[in-house]
Amino acid sequence: MSQLVIASNEADARAAEAVRDHHASMAGALRLRVETLVDAAARGEAAAGEEARTDLRAWCEAELVPHALAEEKEMYPAAQATLEGRLLVQSMLGEHDVVRELVQELADAPDLTRAAAAATALRVVFDSHLGKENDLVLPLLAATPGVSVATMLEGMHELLGEGASAVSAGASAEAGCGGHTCTCGEQDGPGHPELDARTIPHAIRHATIFGALESVRPGRGLELVAPHDPLPLLAQVEQRWPGVFSVTYRERGPEAWRLVLLREG
Repeated sequence: MSQLVIASNEADARAAEAVRDHHASMAGALRLRVETLVDAAARGEAAAGEEARTDLRAWCEAELVPHALAEEKEMYPAAQATLEGRLLVQSMLGEHDVVRELVQELADAPDLTRAAAAATALRVVFDSHLGKENDLVLPLLAATPGVSVATMLEGMHELLGEGASAVSAGASAEAGCGGHTCTCGEQDGPGHPELDARTIPHAIRHATIFGALESVRPGRGLELVAPHDPLPLLAQVEQRWPGVFSVTYRERGPEAWRLVLLREG
């Protein structure tokens, strides 16, 4: 995936970079939630699965759907006004409809197996959609005379980014044991949702992982698979969240490094 956007000025270049980072963060947050639901469904854990479904639905309603609506209002009209972008934007709008349909299918699924299938399809469609926005829509806007990416997107992605934090905070307050507050002291089992960083383009890899970690609740964790020992990443994690995540290596190469990042309660 190309990550180069030719912009006419530094402000537009910074704006495009901020949009790509926000996209990567959203992709990471979605991956974590989908993997949590899929894992619970595979293990036949009904309570954990329904909790994961509720969390994913809440995130979609607070973050994903508003993000799509904001882009339809702020970003797509300028691209659609160009000859090159007309058909592209029509396709992107169609994908937004698919995303909304999958969110509704997730909510209406009669069992966890079907919910997990809808969630997996949602992640695949959304990842592909973000790739097109990064590689096609943003470069088109940056190259269009009279269009300022910085002015068009001023505050939009930062504002929408608050939704995910609010969802995580609310879910953390409500969840204790099986989705309710309790004092039984029971902890999660040894399994944690897996994020394989080897499949993520290098330019957005750290931002995607940060988005996933932002969504990890206290007492829970993320199993990260990396193509090398991720010491620079771990240093950045400690800088962003001092003392919040403990790290345990489960595998140290040579083809993959596997480690668990556990969020302290």
